[in-house]
Amino acid sequence: MLVIALDTSTPAVTAGLVALDDGGPRSLAERVTINPRAHGELLMPQLLDVMTEAGHQLADADAIVVGSGPGPFTGLRVGMVTAAALGQACGRPVHPVCSLDAIAAQADVTGQLLVATDARRKEAYWAAYSGRTRIDGPHVQRPADVPTGDCTAVAGELADAFDLPVVEPRYPTPVGLVAAAEAVLGTEPAPLVPLYLRRPDAELPSKRKSVLTRGGK
Repeated sequence: MLVIALDTSTPAVTAGLVALDDGGPRSLAERVTINPRAHGELLMPQLLDVMTEAGHQLADADAIVVGSGPGPFTGLRVGMVTAAALGQACGRPVHPVCSLDAIAAQADVTGQLLVATDARRKEAYWAAYSGRTRIDGPHVQRPADVPTGDCTAVAGELADAFDLPVVEPRYPTPVGLVAAAEAVLGTEPAPLVPLYLRRPDAELPSKRKSVLTRGGK
């Protein structure tokens, strides 16, 4: 099975083509650029470079996996909209996967793992894992308020904010995304619902009050 993997839930713009067989997922080609302001500009060019390097066309993929967050509103929707458009154009299923799960899927840890990424506003998106199984989260909190007592290591973009041994990866990888989605590939995809965990900074303005006084014309 060939799987396109995309993620824009962190400052990393990630695109890859992954082969999935009895030996597990393996990367055929990938591009990762750390640039929180260029998701929209870089994602598709990176994916096209990946497909060229791997010697495949977009339509050769059997499925698409996309990180569904949690992540900032603007960046996260780039990956999800791109994946949805590709799925519709190529007639391929699109599977969302929690981006924190993708990080945990590649972390080599014995015991419980904390995965934390930057939620801005001095907060972290986080989840706790036993092996690859998520046992708590995802949540958004200040790092000082995140319970870490049973965790033996931390992975993710915000790993240095915690007093725990740091392990890789810092960002979701194509192989990690496919590994996290492996159990559901070949089944009916879940709805493409982003994990924002909080409302976006930009909100619609409230209804303006009338300037007319009572009895005015």
